[in-house]
Order: sequence, then structure tokens, then C-alpha cells
Amino acid sequence: MSSVLSATALSKHYGKQAAVDAIDLDIQPGRIVGLIGPNGSGKTTTLKAALGLIPFEGELKVMGFDPRTQRDDLMREVCFIADVAVLPRWIRVREVIDFVAGTHPKFDRAKADAYLAKTKLKPSMKVKEMSKGMIVQLHLAIVMSIDARLLVLDEPTLGLDILYRKQFYQNLLEEYFDEGKTIIVTTHQVEEIEHILTDLVFIREGKITLNTTMDEIAGRFTEVMVGSDSYAAAKALGPIDERSVFGKTVFLFDGVARTDLSRLGDVKTPGIADLFVATMKGTYA
Repeated sequence: MSSVLSATALSKHYGKQAAVDAIDLDIQPGRIVGLIGPNGSGKTTTLKAALGLIPFEGELKVMGFDPRTQRDDLMREVCFIADVAVLPRWIRVREVIDFVAGTHPKFDRAKADAYLAKTKLKPSMKVKEMSKGMIVQLHLAIVMSIDARLLVLDEPTLGLDILYRKQFYQNLLEEYFDEGKTIIVTTHQVEEIEHILTDLVFIREGKITLNTTMDEIAGRFTEVMVGSDSYAAAKALGPIDERSVFGKTVFLFDGVARTDLSRLGDVKTPGIADLFVATMKGTYA
């Protein structure tokens, strides 16, 4: 099956600074991929390159197209939601729908109207009258009404309250995603998307530091909480991180057999947030 996104030695420099540093990445259809990294790590730059918004070095194909030379063809297959609203504040809901209906060949107006009917948005409402959550709902109505095979989400729920955030991802799963579509999402609220991801990519200082499936995480990474009597034995097994909790130490291991660790204390599979913090230590120094 052809890759949705295939990058080889993908790089982007601003002056002498490498925002993206010769990364290789392959994303298959029907996956929900979390591209996770701290501010300035290169995740948004990677997405911009994939969308043909910036020049870059290396090889990159998205939906089989080169974003540099085939962007018009590419954007018929891709939708994009960013944390920054791009709609003019004077425009009305019905005018947005009219514009998309008149410009995008794969837009289903009836589907958009049906989705908007379940919100508090009215056709005559202007963007300047909406909350950020309502603007995101409008974006989502447009995106879910376009039969695009790839959806790119760059901090799509930034600044929204928890109810809007949960509803956003629920709508994506129920009304957009299927085995023929792919979602790439960046977010700092990693705990909220952990349950929907199939793949996880960590990026730090322009380089990919982890690229794995969610199924593989359970078999690869293990946390164990130990008391002082087992500290030295756990330390000798080469943890990749440790932290103190209530007078005990929690070690994080990569590739160490869980049976060996269970003799030392309580074991569990780490969440994405704990794994992220452990692998990104020093980034915020």
C-alpha cells in the first residue's frame, strides 16, 4: 500500500539553524499519528513542508505528490486545521460555506449543514461574534464535509475548554475517520489524544527521537516503582529516566523484560505524557 507521507532526509534551515534536520518518516494509510514535540522542535515546520507552504531540502511525497510542484493536486486530497484562525472576522457562516462549496470539488454542502445544525452556529453569524470554540466547530464542519484522504491538525484545540476538546476528537472519530483516511495531529495535550492514536512520533530539535506504534509501546517501555531496598538493582538495569514519588523512585526502562522488573516493584506501561517528559528532559533548560 502506498505511503500517505514519505520523507527522506527532509530538512529545513532558517539561516544556519536547522528547524528540521534530515528526518526520515513514513506514514501509511488508515493511521492516526501523533507528532509530538516541545515548542521549536520542528513539528509545525514539518507539517508546513508537507502542505507545500514552505520550501525544503530532501525528498518528500504526500499522497504521491511533491508539495513543491504539485500543491494544487495535493490540496484536493488534504484538509488542514491550525491553532491560528484564518477566517476573516467580517465573514458570516453562510458565506464561508458558500465559498468552500464554490471552490472545492469534494465539498458536501448537505453534510456541512447537518453538522452545523447540531451546534449553536447560525448562518448569519459573523466570525467576530464567535468564541474560539465556535470557530473550531466551523472549521470542523468544513473539514468533515470534504472527502479528503489526509487530515492535518496542528494544535487544533489550543485554548479550548475541556468540553470542546473532547467533543472535537469524538466528532473526528465518529464522523470523519475510517480505514481509508489518515490523521496527523500535533498537540501539547497529549493525554487527551492518547486513546485515539495508532502511531507516535517524538521530535526534538529537528530530529525524530521516537517513531513507534502505540501497540509497540506496551511491549517496549515499562515503569517500575521501587523502594530504597531495590534502588541499586533497578539502577543497574540501565533506566532511561527516574523520578521520585512519595518517597519511592519510579524508573523508566526501554527494552528491559517486564518479568525482570516485576521482581523489583510495581510495574506499568507509561503514558505518553510520562514518556514525553522523560525523553525531552533538558529541552526546556
